[in-house]
Amino acid sequence: MKSAIILFPGTNRERDMAAALKRATGNAPQIVWHGETELPDVDLVVLPGGFSYGDYLRCGAIAANSPVMPEVIRHAENGGYLLGVCNGFQMLTETGLLPGALMRNANLKFVCRDVHLKIENTQTPFTSAYAPGQVIRVPVAHGDGNYFADEDTLDRLEGEGRVVVRYCDHKGAITGEANPNGSQRSIAGILNESGNVLGMMPHPEDMTDERQGSLDGMGFFTSVGTAA
Repeated sequence: MKSAIILFPGTNRERDMAAALKRATGNAPQIVWHGETELPDVDLVVLPGGFSYGDYLRCGAIAANSPVMPEVIRHAENGGYLLGVCNGFQMLTETGLLPGALMRNANLKFVCRDVHLKIENTQTPFTSAYAPGQVIRVPVAHGDGNYFADEDTLDRLEGEGRVVVRYCDHKGAITGEANPNGSQRSIAGILNESGNVLGMMPHPEDMTDERQGSLDGMGFFTSVGTAA
């Protein structure tokens, strides 16, 4: 699988993402500066985590209007795979590629710790390597990860199987205590209607090596590598 990572001013997770993609697919991704107006011929484009443009205005709002983004949108509209993690998820909602918005965490504090996720849908290009209902552990690191959408949108996401991962406890129970940011319905990641765009707040790239403490995040990358 060929992949590219978009690099913005303030991005700080591109190296972690590149290492995860190299481990999963054997191929090093290309790094594309946000000021470019063309993308290389790749199967997967990744919008990584960080604080693009210092999170001024709204998280991801300025990055969503970068010169490269029309090509990123075109890539997705043409069926190419697109993954947005943390700040990248925020960009996807700002561009309208995914519905809803990411607001300030409910406790108004930055959260940086491991969380448990329940894999809600394995019939996707990003989660086929997991078992239905599997519980995995990955880190979060964000101040604006509180997913919000109106009730009709939430019902549609649920009904169409587009809620891919949800915050849970270590046994898979969906509880308020296990939700690190107040996201509605404990949503941690969602798909677009076509199923080729995934946005998620947790960082699976940081659980892809035994030295990181777990391989729980590897399935997202091996899944899309197989799909591609």
